[in-house]
Amino acid sequence: MKPEPNWQPISNLPLIASMIDGQMETAQEQYDNLLAARSKPHILDDATVNRVIRSYTEQLEFAPIYERQPVKWQQETDLSSAQQQELQRLQNQVSEWKQAVTDILDLANELKEGTIEKMLSKSDFEVGLEALKKWSGDR
Repeated sequence: MKPEPNWQPISNLPLIASMIDGQMETAQEQYDNLLAARSKPHILDDATVNRVIRSYTEQLEFAPIYERQPVKWQQETDLSSAQQQELQRLQNQVSEWKQAVTDILDLANELKEGTIEKMLSKSDFEVGLEALKKWSGDR
């Protein structure tokens, strides 16, 4: 059983929003980087891909807290219209961030099958056959 999170007062809304916005920005950058490697996964090594998977899996574990904090503020606090708008934006941002993290994990799991270590463990024949299949599929 996990302990109850340390819920923040509404005065920390700007801090929490900044944290979530920063994580969203970082997730978008990470996804773009992985997407660029999709056509050449051999430029990645197992350690890098595993680190991405571990890091973003850990981040995803915080999603329920990020989802519940704005709800708690809405239930327990008399909010200004500006705070209500920011909470709505934050809820949307958390939802988008969760999807971005899920997309990163999906892509990283795809890329881990083509890392440099995976390529080096294959015979020349296997590498050539895969290249031929890819080449014939591109036509």
